[in-house]
Amino acid sequence: MSTELSVVIPAYNEEENIEPLADEIVKVLQGKQYEIIFIDDGSTDSTTERVIALNKKNKNIHLIQFRKNFGQTAAMDAGFKHAKGKIVIPMDADMQNDPADIPRMLSELQNHDAVVGWRKNRADGFFKKFFSKIANFFRKRLTGEKIHDSGCTLRVIRKEALNGLDLYGEMHRFIPSLLMWKGFDVGEVIVRHRPRHSGKTKYNFKRLLKGFLDILVIKFWTKYSTRPIHLFGGLGLFFSFLGVAMGIYLVALKVLTGASLANRPLLLLAVLLVVLGTQFVLFGFMADILVKTHYKGQTSYSIKRTL
Repeated sequence: MSTELSVVIPAYNEEENIEPLADEIVKVLQGKQYEIIFIDDGSTDSTTERVIALNKKNKNIHLIQFRKNFGQTAAMDAGFKHAKGKIVIPMDADMQNDPADIPRMLSELQNHDAVVGWRKNRADGFFKKFFSKIANFFRKRLTGEKIHDSGCTLRVIRKEALNGLDLYGEMHRFIPSLLMWKGFDVGEVIVRHRPRHSGKTKYNFKRLLKGFLDILVIKFWTKYSTRPIHLFGGLGLFFSFLGVAMGIYLVALKVLTGASLANRPLLLLAVLLVVLGTQFVLFGFMADILVKTHYKGQTSYSIKRTL
């Protein structure tokens, strides 16, 4: 029988959480065709050995082991690409996500292409919640999406929505934004959030900074990926207009008053703006050519159905 559900779990030094988490998931998914994929992201503890032991007891539990630590996004991407199920369910390995929420999310999925969890009452420390709120604020302002908790790893996603989706950086946090950009319908469900069972959190300020930079990338990609000339060409024309306007002002000043222009910094600024504007326009043309090469053989749109 074909696999119905694929649970994807990135894990880094989570040896104490592997077995109890797997037990909870198996109980919730009893009676369904499922697979559980643990991605060991270069752990230095016995995470891999714990998964191998589980695989000997339950062949529905699988392991992907990285050669070194590549990060949660890379682990998530590998899990998505290896998943065989019609529905993919990513979740954290720290047991803060509750597998008991999966049935409600699957029920809600009937009306959507993907459903994300909303940790309305988070069981995290003050600083983690504070930085998460900052990240959510910038994400909503830059992407325009209304999802309350894009950083919640617990989601249920139809496999076809993940086709062609390549993740890098810290982009696993912004999967809902990427899916909505591709035209998929994303819903959300309030889920439980539990204190960490054991181990240490991997969240830090460095990851927050990387996440913010990835938001900027997503903002650019979702708005200008098919026509970058609209961004760079617009900036180029703006700078060139300012430069030309300054030049006209200086020429008028010279003609009307006879003032010397040789020692005026404004003249250099006008020339600089025109040159900078020209470079931006040329860069926009080059970026457009690269985008056409990127999309060669694939489409920039997603079709839901045809009749």
